[in-house]
Amino acid sequence: MKKGIYVISVLAAAVLVMLSIYINGRIKSTAGTGNNMHNMEKYKTDNKENVDNMNDMNSADQRKDSNKQKDSNKQLKTIYLAGGCFWGLEAYMQKIYGIDDAVSGYANGKTENPSYEDLVYRNSGHAETVKVTYDPEQISLESIMKYYLRVVDPTSFHKQGNDTGVQYRSGVYYTDEQDRDIIQGILDKEQEKYKDKIVVEVLPLQQFYEAEDYHQDYLEKNPGGYCHIDLNKAAAPIIEERRYKRPSNEELKKTLTDIQYKVTVENDTEHAFSNEYWDNFEAGIYVDVTTGEPLFSSNDKFQSGCGWPSFSKPIVEDVVKYHEDTSYNMLRTEVRSRIGDVHLGHVFKDGPKDLGGLRYCINSAAIRFIPYDSMEAEGYGYLKHIVKTN
Repeated sequence: MKKGIYVISVLAAAVLVMLSIYINGRIKSTAGTGNNMHNMEKYKTDNKENVDNMNDMNSADQRKDSNKQKDSNKQLKTIYLAGGCFWGLEAYMQKIYGIDDAVSGYANGKTENPSYEDLVYRNSGHAETVKVTYDPEQISLESIMKYYLRVVDPTSFHKQGNDTGVQYRSGVYYTDEQDRDIIQGILDKEQEKYKDKIVVEVLPLQQFYEAEDYHQDYLEKNPGGYCHIDLNKAAAPIIEERRYKRPSNEELKKTLTDIQYKVTVENDTEHAFSNEYWDNFEAGIYVDVTTGEPLFSSNDKFQSGCGWPSFSKPIVEDVVKYHEDTSYNMLRTEVRSRIGDVHLGHVFKDGPKDLGGLRYCINSAAIRFIPYDSMEAEGYGYLKHIVKTN
């Protein structure tokens, strides 16, 4: 009996020694590569999390079931994005309105059911990829691509941030053939900004395997973890032109009030201090009265004393246009809406310096106010995060 116990003890000790040698060797091998700064962090995480999560092996399956339940209630779509380390790209995508889920995994490689070690040490050829599930009623594929290109260098070959290697290549993988032209169209337009060739691969998805559970929501679990992406770039909204249409002047004549038509279409100006919004400071947004396109936020509205609504800036610069105005023997800068191309007001350089120094003096008749509590119902839920409510 004692002899049996002794043999078992010796075998157990031998296994521990061999495991220690194996782990140390793998860590040294990782440290020796020198080209992937977060491989060491990932490997240490692998060993620690594999032990810590031994009693949590069903969590990935539970998350899958939860996602399926959510998907059953919406007409969701998916797109697969590769852009360097998936920790940061996953966290970034999860912050964007209309993204239902983002899951880290491995796509378009040479082997089945790869582990992270297969990518790093066994040349499996997979790309670290984020499966993005989204609601097309809330966000379009075009907008997702624009968010993606904010944080990924499309001209960098097999490299993003400090990470290099085939697993860190940039790619967009689709399951709907109709998505290909949309993706390529966005990249073709993006190419105009660069001298170097864009090297983002656009391919059908061949396969996608979810990464180990410790990779999922990694930056949420480890706020100080490695990330090559500026997550704050998810906060700046993208206002899609396709959402808003400009009616004809004949249609506007029927739907607008007399003063609204005169201001927007005929470039008139309403009276100061007797217009609808000059003293309104309720939380919400202001949209083009002719198209509904969002223009200004209550965050940027201030009391200027001029008698018209005054803003320090538009929600995003894209939604307004500027024209030189020489009417009334004055030189002013006219502000017009992007989609409606209607007169809004003028911008002056006498605004509060701590707000940027500009004053957008806007006619109430050219805009419509959407209270914060009504934004979701009116289709502006994707902008609620930019409005301060206190």
